Amino acid sequence: MPELPEVETVRRGLAPVMEGKTVRAVSVARPDLRFPFPPRFAERVTGARIERLGRKAKFLAAELSTGEVLIMHLGMSGRFSIGGSGAIGTYAQDTGGNPAHDHVVFHIQDGTTVTYNDPRRFGFMELWPSDMFDSYPRLRSLGPEPLSNLFSAAHLDRALKGKQTPIKSALLDQSIVAGLGNIYVCEALHRSGISPRRKASTIPGTRAIRLAPAINETIAEAIDAGGSTLRDFAHADGALGYFQHRFRVYDRAGEPCPVCTSPIRRIVQSGRSTFFCGTCQR
Repeated sequence: MPELPEVETVRRGLAPVMEGKTVRAVSVARPDLRFPFPPRFAERVTGARIERLGRKAKFLAAELSTGEVLIMHLGMSGRFSIGGSGAIGTYAQDTGGNPAHDHVVFHIQDGTTVTYNDPRRFGFMELWPSDMFDSYPRLRSLGPEPLSNLFSAAHLDRALKGKQTPIKSALLDQSIVAGLGNIYVCEALHRSGISPRRKASTIPGTRAIRLAPAINETIAEAIDAGGSTLRDFAHADGALGYFQHRFRVYDRAGEPCPVCTSPIRRIVQSGRSTFFCGTCQR
């Protein structure tokens, strides 16, 4: 599933062709994705001006002139491609998705088309009143994002106090840190020298002081590199992410640790693969 850096990369690719533009028409090919589309979805978006395209954790949020926010989630295989006569520069490229899975097309006033393609249909789109955005149910319980002013070692001290789950599982809990997923948790734990099997309750204090900046550095570098390209994820402009070439541990089982050369290990935690160095991470 695309994580925070991938969604931010998509947002940056879409913003130049969507922000400040009016949606001339919306084509919807089916009644639902993961969830049914909102009532009169195409009608409510058609004619609206997209004032701003933002992001909250793994959600894209398009603020509309109608007083609603179009909230979009990519799920596991969702992607956007940009085309049409109004497309500019690299944003004219297509992501290569099978057209049979083109479920929504936004027709922008200048001739640009923004197409949402999702083979597995785990993504979704919803509309929510702008003045009630903070109460949107799927975002209401989220913790602070990495790189935000609210995320810090002090936050980890409070959030992890007394938690008996492994730190790897705790960091995947979106109510503790929003936007983190399996890839970047593995990478941040390696950078901070913390074992993914260590109880979360042992992190507050010195380890939290190492972990918080490691999370921020990992996310910042991944955004700068355009995210990671795994399975069927692609950027809005069709380009590939390159952070996977910087992986220290993720998907490198058996390969040497870049710090100590010990072989990277793989275990399964809560049904997810965890990659780590048993020598560097304690």
